[in-house]
Amino acid sequence: MDEKFLIGSHVSMKAPKMFLGSAEEATNNQETTFMIYTGAPQNTKRKPLDELKIDEGRNFMATHDLQSVVVHAPYIINLGNPKKPQSFHFAIDFLQQEIKRATALGATQIVLHPGAHVGAGEKAGIQQIIKGLNEVITKDQTIQIALETMAGKGTELGTTFEQLATIIAGVTENDKLSVTFDTCHTYDAGYDVRNDFDGVMQHFDDTIGLDRLKVVHLNDDKNPFASHKDRHENIGMGTIGFAALNYIAHYQALAVVPKIMETPAIKVDDTNKIDPHGIEVAMLKQQRFDETAFAKLKNVN
Repeated sequence: MDEKFLIGSHVSMKAPKMFLGSAEEATNNQETTFMIYTGAPQNTKRKPLDELKIDEGRNFMATHDLQSVVVHAPYIINLGNPKKPQSFHFAIDFLQQEIKRATALGATQIVLHPGAHVGAGEKAGIQQIIKGLNEVITKDQTIQIALETMAGKGTELGTTFEQLATIIAGVTENDKLSVTFDTCHTYDAGYDVRNDFDGVMQHFDDTIGLDRLKVVHLNDDKNPFASHKDRHENIGMGTIGFAALNYIAHYQALAVVPKIMETPAIKVDDTNKIDPHGIEVAMLKQQRFDETAFAKLKNVN
């Protein structure tokens, strides 16, 4: 196994261990990178930085081959809403706070869903996102905002590479912007990552520039190609399939890019679920799919 293979998952951050517990969870899954939320993605409740056990977590990372941490901004941030000024200003204020928290945690990338136009139309929504990012970004910030490729559910923006390129071009300090490439989302949006990932990467490079791709969300898809549904599936169990996702995970041009899985927990019964990420990491490291792995996981537990 190549020690530089950057593979990980979205792990929890909860009391009492907080960031230290996140790093420990990643190590238990044999991960070399990981992603966290700084708090629940659906609300604004956040603990003070001095309660997050940041130093303990960073020290643990240094001694356990955890090479990076990615922070995901919460879903409640929507910079694309031109209809509600109060929601727009809330999004700006909260994103600024998240940037400070992510920077304190040592992240160099904070993943952000670009936003939704909520019926105002694509052009108006994109202009609102540009306006918001121009207000949020400062010249001296070190972290990049990694705009995520979206599936096109509802009025989501960032569904096409061209939309992301337009946003990036409109932001003054756009060296502070990067892109998170979500395999499930892009497949849902109509980019055939299953059968022609090379072609998709060429299109991305021509439209945005491959140097901006700084995070990969490595997820299989519950739905058919171009369905615009956004429902993640476990690696190898969906419509993209293991062969394609393994190819993406080991894609040489993305070797230094963290590959983060956001795949669903395995349901045992109505009250018990099992974390699948250790098995998924192992399969991707070995580059071999075990179609019985998830069933075995249920039986063991």
